[in-house]
Amino acid sequence: MTPKPASLDRVRPAAEQPLARPGVDRASIGVLVRKFYSRVRKDERLGPVFAREIVGDWEPHLEKMTDFWCSVILKSGDYHGRPVPAHLKLKNVTEADFEIWLALFGETASELFTAEIAAVFVERAERIATSLKLAMFFHLGRATKVPG
Repeated sequence: MTPKPASLDRVRPAAEQPLARPGVDRASIGVLVRKFYSRVRKDERLGPVFAREIVGDWEPHLEKMTDFWCSVILKSGDYHGRPVPAHLKLKNVTEADFEIWLALFGETASELFTAEIAAVFVERAERIATSLKLAMFFHLGRATKVPG
């Protein structure tokens, strides 16, 4: 086996670390998730989108999202879902909906956590939104034959 060049270590970003701060635990993340989705459900645009997908008991979804955010923030490994396929099946979602989602999420995080901690949640939410938007909306145009 050949050793990898040292230059690759300089290029590769450092792995995200768990956010180990007092007051950031499964319980506080569960409060964030529940308060956030309460706002989502009341939102004029996002409420109907979620209502079409989650009929009846919201608790399983809220627990899954708590697992997700614990994995994102605490690196707990609790989440075992596949967010991209789950979002690809949504046909009525637009790129603009992610801005609403991010605004509601940011407001909720800012109310529950210090500015420093809320910023970590928001930064990770922005990366997740970017990733989902790329998966859902980015399509290469048809290749055109260059005359020659």
